[in-house]
Amino acid sequence: MERIELNADVSLSRLVYGMWRIGDDADTSPAHVQAKIEACLEQGITTIDQADIYGGYTAEAILGRALRAANGLRDKLEIVTKCGIVAPAGRHAASRVKHYDTSAGHINASVEASLRDMATDRIDLLLIHRPDPFMDACETGGALDALVKSGKVKAVGVSNFRPWDFALLQSAMSTPLSTNQIELSLSATDAFTNGDLAFLQERKRPIMAWSPLGGGSLLTRGGVLATALAKIAGEQDVDVAAVAVAWLLAHPAAIIPVLGTNNLQRIAAISDANKVSIDRQTWFELYSLAIGHEVP
Repeated sequence: MERIELNADVSLSRLVYGMWRIGDDADTSPAHVQAKIEACLEQGITTIDQADIYGGYTAEAILGRALRAANGLRDKLEIVTKCGIVAPAGRHAASRVKHYDTSAGHINASVEASLRDMATDRIDLLLIHRPDPFMDACETGGALDALVKSGKVKAVGVSNFRPWDFALLQSAMSTPLSTNQIELSLSATDAFTNGDLAFLQERKRPIMAWSPLGGGSLLTRGGVLATALAKIAGEQDVDVAAVAVAWLLAHPAAIIPVLGTNNLQRIAAISDANKVSIDRQTWFELYSLAIGHEVP
């Protein structure tokens, strides 16, 4: 499995297993969660994507119970998690309104809760989950710098930031922002032309892609794009999901897809995307079908 280096201390597997819906599974036992992780490790997928808000602030603890039960499993993984969204649920049930909080106090409290819930002494990559229109960049940046200096966090980045949000936060920090995790797939192509990818490529920052299968829509919808994906899948003896992910992998920006499923068979097939060959014309064929017209 190819690896993407963020800094001297952290690298991620090119494919990442996302735990957004882990709390939705009928079986959240430590043994079943461990089975999912082991299925990833067998493919060289060592990076796990989490967020404090996932599962109504329960997903990190579900992972933590599995890590407590399996001695040594944590050391085989890189854990990505996020903070900054406050929703009226779980430990934030008393909040009057859903909002963002990128204050130093909230970031530090979130990190401590994540460390405790996930039964770990460090977070490999911490992301600010959403751009905060009320953000004090100096305060937020200082908090992230301090967390890296403390060793509790090994790398920091953002999620869903536009270039100007990224640049503002970075201007107030000494630690490089390592990545931006954005929505990117054949059903969400705007970043290829609106400057988001170009901004990160110019700064040689790897891009993480959430919902690379369009929330599953690329596997279920019909139409000409689905027909083209199925044709390639049949020719290369993989499923449609592998082709859709391979389309992202083929891009020169070294995109890191984050894939979430609770199905063990689908987890075991995540790395099939590496078997798929997507040349330039095939890439543009799928892109043109995705946007609904040929390129100008």
